[in-house]
Amino acid sequence: MRLLQSFKMAWYAVSTNKLRTFLTMLGIMIGVVALVILVSIADGATTSVTDEISGMGSSYLTVTISDDKENPLKLSEISGFAEPDEVDAAAPMARTSVTAKSGYTSESMTLIGTTGSYLDIQQMEIQYGRFIKNADVENNTNVVVLTYDTAVELLGRADVEGEKISLNGKSFLVIGVLTEDSSSSLTKGTNMMSSSSDDEDSGSSVVLEGYIPFSTMTRLADNILNVTQFCASATSEETLDEAENALTKLLMERFEYDEDAFSISDQSEIMDTMESVNSTMALMIGGIAAISLLVGGIGIMNIMLVSVTERTREIGIRKAIGACKRTIMMQFLLEALIVSIMGCFAGIGLSWVILKLVGIFTPSMQFTMDMRVVWVSVAFTGLIGIIFGLYPANKAARKSRSTHFAIQVKQR
Repeated sequence: MRLLQSFKMAWYAVSTNKLRTFLTMLGIMIGVVALVILVSIADGATTSVTDEISGMGSSYLTVTISDDKENPLKLSEISGFAEPDEVDAAAPMARTSVTAKSGYTSESMTLIGTTGSYLDIQQMEIQYGRFIKNADVENNTNVVVLTYDTAVELLGRADVEGEKISLNGKSFLVIGVLTEDSSSSLTKGTNMMSSSSDDEDSGSSVVLEGYIPFSTMTRLADNILNVTQFCASATSEETLDEAENALTKLLMERFEYDEDAFSISDQSEIMDTMESVNSTMALMIGGIAAISLLVGGIGIMNIMLVSVTERTREIGIRKAIGACKRTIMMQFLLEALIVSIMGCFAGIGLSWVILKLVGIFTPSMQFTMDMRVVWVSVAFTGLIGIIFGLYPANKAARKSRSTHFAIQVKQR
């Protein structure tokens, strides 16, 4: 009963000074908005990147040669890495940037030099034409396979099989076009970064890319002569570790048993790294936003101390009619808690509106309010209200009845 009466009196005091209450709540609101928005945006961005990485496939390995021991890996040796039973296929990867021209259109394009096995390893699909064949690699043919967006951007339509384009001044025959959602892991990372940059600058997110025979790539790019990177697929996701062990054994034999001469990575390692980065970013951003809440708590303490000074007469009268220290302290503590919680709920509501607006302007990413962050915000702001309201409440409770009467005498 006493608690209910203290709550009613606290609510009356808070609702009487509406402007002061709102300005005090503002610090808590800003802190909550900063916490919820920053964590939600960081979580949404990392989720988007994680989904992209997951879509790259999880049953293949990427091998990078860092030290060839003065005995470079040849294109003809790649097929040997697909001989173990645990390994399904292997394909070289080489990347360069060229100038692509078609008619009056001239754009920068990313080219991947590889072989026919690359299509299945990366789980890509052809919509028009075909992919690179062994004959193209053996004969150093000037042929290219384009992504769907590249064909539309460069040639104006997707069905461009048989058309010719110029790459660094050399004529290439378009032999195939990938499906709209097909892209390799080597270029998806570029797509994600370019999309983010282009969204900020010009609103365009098209990255031109194509695939040519690896042997043709060595003639087109001066800095690519031998294989320094290749990918290999396991027969299934369950045999990925066995495939890695088999490749490690072959590579150790090939590079004089120097384990530092090469590295093997898979998508699960990248996913683990992303999860670790996500957790670290969330903690860091949450810590920064929590500082805003602490500043809001200091504002609550400041206003409550002013309120205690202004209401000395009220406190004296209440004590004169029998109110105990505990009752006085409870009332002022509830006032601080009410202001803090009201600011928290207002901040959560404002955060929801802001996230909806951000989602409208950035449709490529979905930002949702994490309920865990919401409950942490409620708990943290409640704790701040209690901590920063405790001292003013205690100060109010320690005021004696004589203080009120002394003030009255002095005023007279």
